[in-house]
Amino acid sequence: MSPTGYREYPAPGLACSWAAALPRDAEPFVQRVVPDGCVDLMWSPSGITVAGPDTGPMPSVMRPGDAVAAVRFGPGTAPPVLGVPADAIRDGRVPLRDLWGGEADRLAEAVAAAPDPRAALVAAVRERLRPADPLVPAVVSGLVAGSVRDVADGLGISERQLRRRSLAAFGYGPKTLQRVLRFQRALRLARAGEPLAGAAFAAGYADQAHFAHEVRDLAGEPVRNLL
Repeated sequence: MSPTGYREYPAPGLACSWAAALPRDAEPFVQRVVPDGCVDLMWSPSGITVAGPDTGPMPSVMRPGDAVAAVRFGPGTAPPVLGVPADAIRDGRVPLRDLWGGEADRLAEAVAAAPDPRAALVAAVRERLRPADPLVPAVVSGLVAGSVRDVADGLGISERQLRRRSLAAFGYGPKTLQRVLRFQRALRLARAGEPLAGAAFAAGYADQAHFAHEVRDLAGEPVRNLL
């Protein structure tokens, strides 16, 4: 557990839900958030914010006494709920009120009044879940195993159409999405105990040096520091 008391929870239909809090007697804490293709909806007493998808490292500052409850949408699943394409919020931290108007204020008030804000946010978001673009699972699985051209051919669409739909669903073009998915897969393997060379190979990197370069590019620090 991090100094913020960050903890993740299962949430059917979502990647997860999570909560974090920093004691009033603690020092301010800066968490480095790295690209994962996901979008987070984060509640705090000041309101609800939409985060991501990110293309590079983003610092997230918590101050003494801060508390956050959030839900995380898996890649490609947020736009039907938020009502905007994912590239409209790429690399952004956007007040939900900018997207939903007064409905966002009412949701924030309901979450604040609930005994368990995280559970209340999860329940509210699950009621709003809608099917994602049917292209989403095919693109995610296809890019893990093959090239952008292979994915487009398998879907029976042009690479230009694939890019347009990928931007709307994921916030990234397919090549960037592939980089992010590969990066996250390698990190999961390394955190599970796989040696860095083996994690790099299994995730699809040419070698460990290629993995190290991508980590510096996407996360802004060496892989061992990140781990």
